[in-house]
Parts: sequence; C-alpha cells; structure tokens
Amino acid sequence: MTGTSERSPWTVILVLAAGQFIMVLDTTVMNVSISQVVKDLDTTVSSVQLAITAYALVMAAFMLTGGKLGDMFGRRRIFSVGLAIYGAGSLITALSPNVTVLLFGWSLVEGLGATLVIPAIAALTAVNYKGAQRAQAYGILGGIAAAGAAAGPLIGGWVTTELSWRVVFAAETVVVLGILTTVRKIADAPPAEERPALDRIGILLSASGLGLVVLGILKASEWGFIRPSGALTIGGTEITPFGFSAVPFVVAAGAVLLWLFQIWEERVEAAGGNPLLRPALLGIRQLRSGLSMLASQQLILMGTFFVIPLYLQIILGNDALETGISILPMSLTMIVAALGGSRLADRFSPRGVVATGLVILFFGVIGLIATISPSLDSHKFALTIGVFGFGIGLIVSQLGNVIMSSVSESRAGEAGGLQGTAQNIGASLGTALIGAVLLTGLTSGFHDRITANPAVSPGTAQAMIAKTPDGVPVVSESDVKTALERAGVAPPEAQALTDDYAESQLEALKTALLVAALMVLVALFLVRSLPAAPLQSESESTTV
Repeated sequence: MTGTSERSPWTVILVLAAGQFIMVLDTTVMNVSISQVVKDLDTTVSSVQLAITAYALVMAAFMLTGGKLGDMFGRRRIFSVGLAIYGAGSLITALSPNVTVLLFGWSLVEGLGATLVIPAIAALTAVNYKGAQRAQAYGILGGIAAAGAAAGPLIGGWVTTELSWRVVFAAETVVVLGILTTVRKIADAPPAEERPALDRIGILLSASGLGLVVLGILKASEWGFIRPSGALTIGGTEITPFGFSAVPFVVAAGAVLLWLFQIWEERVEAAGGNPLLRPALLGIRQLRSGLSMLASQQLILMGTFFVIPLYLQIILGNDALETGISILPMSLTMIVAALGGSRLADRFSPRGVVATGLVILFFGVIGLIATISPSLDSHKFALTIGVFGFGIGLIVSQLGNVIMSSVSESRAGEAGGLQGTAQNIGASLGTALIGAVLLTGLTSGFHDRITANPAVSPGTAQAMIAKTPDGVPVVSESDVKTALERAGVAPPEAQALTDDYAESQLEALKTALLVAALMVLVALFLVRSLPAAPLQSESESTTV
C-alpha cells in the first residue's frame, strides 16, 4: 500500500485495524469465559447471558446514532471519544466486583463506545484512501474483523484458562490508550460548519425499533420462533400471545417502529431538517446490495461459528484453547483471502469476487458436514475449515468498499452506521436461526430414536419425552449418561438412551450446517445485485 500524503497509509490502517480487532474480540472472549465469570462474580449463567444480550442490544440500538454523530462532529473526534468510552468500560469490566457492575461497564459503557467507534472506522477509511488503496484497506479491515471472531476463542480461551478473563479486558484498556496516542495520524474531512439539532425523535424510534428486532431474534432460541418453547416472563406472568411465542410479536413491534422511523425521517427532511438517516440513502442500489450481502455473510459466518465450537467442545471434549487452535486455519486463510481479494478490486467486479467466495464457502460448509463424526480427522478438518475461511475472506474483501463507495464522504458516517447495523442483525439472526435448527433437530431426532428403539421401554421413552417438552439441551455424552444413572435408569437402557442422544446430536449438528449451506445458496442468488464492473478508482458512485 503506497501513500499519496505525508501520513503513512500503513500507520492509518494499522490504527483502524487495531480498533476493529478489539471491537470484534470482545464478544467472543465473553462467550468463552462464561463459566469463570460466573464463578468469580458469584452469579448465574443466565445473568452473564443477560449481559451478552444487553451488549448486543446497545450495539444494535445506537449504531445509526453513532454514525450520525461522526458526520456532525467529525469522525476522528467521535472515534477518539468512542475509544475513550470503550476503554473506560473495559477497565470497569476488568475490575467488576459483581454482575451489576459488569452489566454497566461491559453491556452499557463498552456498548455505547463501540457504537461510536465502528461507524467511524468505516468512514475514516473512506476519507483516508481512494481507489485501489481504499479497496485494499477495506479488505484488511474485513479480514481483521472476520479473523478476530475466529481468534477470539483462542485468545480468550488461553488467557481465561491460564490467567483470568479480567486480563483480557484490562489489556483492551491498554490497547485503547495506545490507539489514542496515534489518532492524530488519521486524516479527517472537516465536520459541517453549522451543526443542526440532533434528531432526538429519530434516535428514539430507530433505537427502539432496532432494539426490539434484535431482542426478538436473540431470544428466538429461548422463547421459540413460533411455538413457545420458553416464554417471555413479566412480573411472574408468562407472555404467550394467542398461544404463540412472543418472538414474532416483538420483531413485528420493532418493524412497526422502524416504519414510523422512516416516515418521521421523510418528514424531517421535507421540512429542511437534519434527519438521523437520510431516507434516500436506502434508495441507492449499490448500498442496499452491499448491506444485504454483509448481513448474509454475517448470518452464515456466525451461524457456522455457533455449530463448530459446540462440536469441538461438547462432542470431542476440547477446552477453549484446543478449540481455538483447531479453528486457527480459518483465521489464517481468512486474512490471506481478504488481502488477496482486495487487490482484485481494480480488475474484477465485486459481484465476481463475492460469487467466487460464496462458491468456495459452500464447498467449505459441505466439507465441514462431512467431518462431523464422533472422532476428529484433524487434517481433513483443518483443510475444510481453511476452505471455509478462504471463502469468507474473499467476500469480506469486497463488501466494505461496495458499501462505503456508494455514498459521498459527507454521508460516510451514516453509511458506516448502516454497515454496523447490518453486521449486528446478520450475526444475531445467524446465531438464533442455526441455534433453533440445532435444538429442534436434536429434540425431534432424540424423541424419534428412543420411541423406535426396542432397547428402550415405552414407559421410559414417554417419560423422557415428557421431561423435555421445550427441547433437549446440548450437553456432553458423559453428562447424559451420568444424569440417567442418577435417575435410576437401568444400565442397559441408560446406554441405549445415551447412544440415541449421541447419534441425534451428530445428526442435528449436520442439519444445522446444512441450513448454513442453503443460506450460502440464497446469498448466491442475492449476489446478482452487486456491481458487475470494477468500482471506479477515485469517485463515489453517487453524491447523496
């Protein structure tokens, strides 16, 4: 990467990439540290999961607002402010004496900081790079983001096992301080001389709408998509509208608020005001196609990433560190493909590169399905997870440039906010959808097997089915056997039940990955909307 200004372009991208990496690392570290956090804070798994959910909700609700603040006050300034808030949240999290402080420091403070940082990274990249350099910069950022999601369990698992989960968050504060010392090296377009009032009603409507949509998606595996498997409980009363899960109603309520948000924004713009999100932005075909592909990519990545650690940890019994090492080939091929793919931007169309990535990704997912067995063929697994990573890397090498090149620099913050929102919704939907498929497949498969198994008495089979009306939990084979023995089930019957559970679990994991493969095919259909020619080297495709 060669520069056209006195600033080193490598310095700029390294600063932005460092910010991108810690944004992605955070959630994955908390996910692999749940058990130790529960022990250290003397709390429950559900409380820590609440913190994880709250963090996702804050991110989803205020990403658009963070992008708009960057456009109004300057992206570099908002990037710095966001980093400072995020670093303070990381320090509070590292020092948390209880789960309440954890909720405040991680879910709220860090979440709000991230909503300022993530759109600013996208916007500052657009300001500092043009043409082929811009494509390469977005490729690097995309590769870092995807690899960070893969490396999180490795880093978090090792640090949590050998030291403490607190060390990760303390280290994030140190990294933030280091980034803040170099922020001045990043160029920025001057903010508007006149700063109109912030669209507070727009913030309220968008935050409420996006928050409800993501809440419904995240809770789908707990409450059920349509039929209630659990229930939203308020004041001790279970909420199951008309006998259905609360999920579609929560998502629908969010959709209605987003519709009202659109109407309000059109009204503000017509009156000559400053809307939170200019409605015309979503009319740009290139922007819409980039956002839809980004959401699809996140859905596939995070959905698959939900299944693979379960296989490695629950079926094979690997710890967090061993799991991270097993998926390391994915991180490496992801970065290689993201860097290589970004260099193709001036010769090949985004449509062609992304389609190629999706085809490779499809074969990677099919290969992973073939590796799911009671024992791991490490060489085959490394190859297939590497193919998967290479496909994802090619996809992410293009989408950031597609999205941000669709608008003028004056609207880069808004586009960055949309990009962060699409990432968040795609990731949430991927985890919820694949998780629901896995749980449904495990439950139905186990019930069908024990009913048909002559080694299991009809009475025992019916008792097992009656005990799991809301779904069979995903646990290890040894845990199942131990639970059956404690329940007084005769050894031969307990072994038959355990074998049926193990077979059902493997089948459910394969089914979940098959759904991910089908999502890749859907994405291949959507890829037709991406630009069919290389993006212009120096100019935006629109002046919105």
